[in-house]
Amino acid sequence: MGITDVSYFIQTDAAINPGNSGGALVDMNGDMIGMNTAILSQSGTSSGVGFAIPAPLIKRVVETALGGHASASAGRPWLGIKTQDVTQDIAKTMDLSRPEGVLVTDIYPGGPGERAGLKQGDLITSIDGVAINDEASLDYHVATRAAGDEVSLQVRTGKGAVRTVHARVEPPPGGGSASEVHISGHNPLDGASVIDLTPAAAEQLGVDPFAVSGGGVLVTKIVDGFAARLGLQPGDMIKGVNGQPVGSVKALQAVLAGGGHNWQITIQRRGQMITASVQM
Repeated sequence: MGITDVSYFIQTDAAINPGNSGGALVDMNGDMIGMNTAILSQSGTSSGVGFAIPAPLIKRVVETALGGHASASAGRPWLGIKTQDVTQDIAKTMDLSRPEGVLVTDIYPGGPGERAGLKQGDLITSIDGVAINDEASLDYHVATRAAGDEVSLQVRTGKGAVRTVHARVEPPPGGGSASEVHISGHNPLDGASVIDLTPAAAEQLGVDPFAVSGGGVLVTKIVDGFAARLGLQPGDMIKGVNGQPVGSVKALQAVLAGGGHNWQITIQRRGQMITASVQM
């Protein structure tokens, strides 16, 4: 919806007026079930559709903040898997009567999902006994768990039998504030600031955490210098220099320290690989 970095809402017709954001959405028993966030109104008044962040998600964010994390995503539970919704065509190939569950399309190496035995192509149909019908459902149930909690997943591989997988959710690797390093000197990246792109940093920056599984260094800003003239942009991921892969800022600095007049820089930008040859 673009109104917060949270995409899980309770839809309500309770009156929400300007200034009510952050206030409690309360049920008939007096229990807080959500936090009022926005209203969609064609009249500009409280007559419209309201949206509130669910209380279980608020509770998890507050607990994370009280635990000393700088941001909610630093302690956000993570399964280390990438999924996609099941389409009608996918359902047919798996002999399903209707689309249900989510399909595992990628596994982060060494993550909770891999350690639990999940594999590419697995179909997750429920979590802790609750049916899963799309990615948002799975993400919400994981997000409302505490780091370290064990979840029970019903999983089916291909047309095989359903099995139970127990996975322990945990924060994505590389939590904490990423140290930004400014590059300077006689090299094509002069003027660029970069960080190690860990899964935790990727989530905070809104980057696909699975883009980092192959290694790379993220450009966070450009302050003039040769990097600006080269056309480097914030959000670019530096994958290699002079044919050498760079999986960390330390590795990048080591390659750049070698100096030289002829450079070859490989970056990943919006899913495309770009290689530039530079003479200095």
